[in-house]
Amino acid sequence: MGKQYESIDGRLRQFIERQPVYFVATAPLAGGGHVNLSPKGRSGTLAILDELTLAYLDFGGSQAETVAHLRENGRITLMWCAFDGPPTVVRVHGRGEPVFRDDPRFAELLGRFEPGADGAGLRAIVVVRAERVSDSCGYAVPFMDYRGDRDLHAQYFDRKGEEQFSAYCEGKPLVRTSIDGLPALPLPVPARPA
Repeated sequence: MGKQYESIDGRLRQFIERQPVYFVATAPLAGGGHVNLSPKGRSGTLAILDELTLAYLDFGGSQAETVAHLRENGRITLMWCAFDGPPTVVRVHGRGEPVFRDDPRFAELLGRFEPGADGAGLRAIVVVRAERVSDSCGYAVPFMDYRGDRDLHAQYFDRKGEEQFSAYCEGKPLVRTSIDGLPALPLPVPARPA
């Protein structure tokens, strides 16, 4: 059944890199706060940086709960499920940090992703340092067929320039602060590095 691993390499790395979708979970420290669970899946937006470090591109959207939780406490879990092939679930529990566009590390981190994966609407890179890597059976996970990526998100933000994107973020509720009132995205959105 389930097993714990020392690192993300070999078979685990290949499994993660093959999955078209994964899930990110975070929560505030307050017991009455809202747990957040988000699906991720834009092609090329996840990178395994080393045997214990992953990163993914964080785009504009409806809210900024993950960013707020990471700024408050850093706790994060990523999960991948096999929807085809052998039944497997992989989880990475760790500590995450949003690296914003004005951070000196941003440009170097962005270079670790597939060319063109960043696109319009990129607001941060979330870096995750694994503290626990494990798998479990996916016996109850259904088979599903992957037909392709949706490009609606990219199309929507490609129509906006930098000024419009910043105005979009400033005009959205629950971007500056989370549902629970935690600081989330710094606004105005920092300019992208040259």
